[in-house]
Amino acid sequence: MIGRLQGLLVDKQAPEVLIDINGVGYEVQLPMTSFYELPDVGNKATIYTHFVVREDAQLLYGFANTSERALFRELIKVNGVGPKLALAILSGMTASEFAQTVSRDDASALTKLPGVGKKTAERLVIEMRDRLKNLTIDGANEPLALEATAAASANKDVEGDAIAALLALGYKPQQASKAVAKVLSPELNSEDVIKLALKSML
Repeated sequence: MIGRLQGLLVDKQAPEVLIDINGVGYEVQLPMTSFYELPDVGNKATIYTHFVVREDAQLLYGFANTSERALFRELIKVNGVGPKLALAILSGMTASEFAQTVSRDDASALTKLPGVGKKTAERLVIEMRDRLKNLTIDGANEPLALEATAAASANKDVEGDAIAALLALGYKPQQASKAVAKVLSPELNSEDVIKLALKSML
């Protein structure tokens, strides 16, 4: 089991990153809530991981802190929720926001996330209500170790990067394009646009 990675951030293409550890590059998929906290390429970071082995692939999912990873692990136990959908859920809202949504029995808020239908949303509310009681969701438990703060950088492909990230998270092309166009602004980098686009669809 690979539980944590600490190394040099080589590449960032939402929602995936490449982190170099002693010459070995690990591809890791992160929810956007964790992706926002990453430093710029070329800096070091520590990412808490969940390792999935399938017949056709070995996949690493990364998180900013252990509480977010714990929530991910509980989500994939829910019938009909796989790693990809769990990642999309945590990209659309933070762990604390998800916990609040479940505590309010607000299934309708969950249906706004890609891939979450009415039945899945209701199942999430029912099954996660008790599981969340055993988790500490405060967003401050063992935060992502950054050795450099993330800085906004100019990117001429901001719109394309943002749309590609939303497509990777499960949104439809038209839905992604519309959301990005709604929030696109010259002073924003791709991460800002992705974040605002996701919020605009909730």
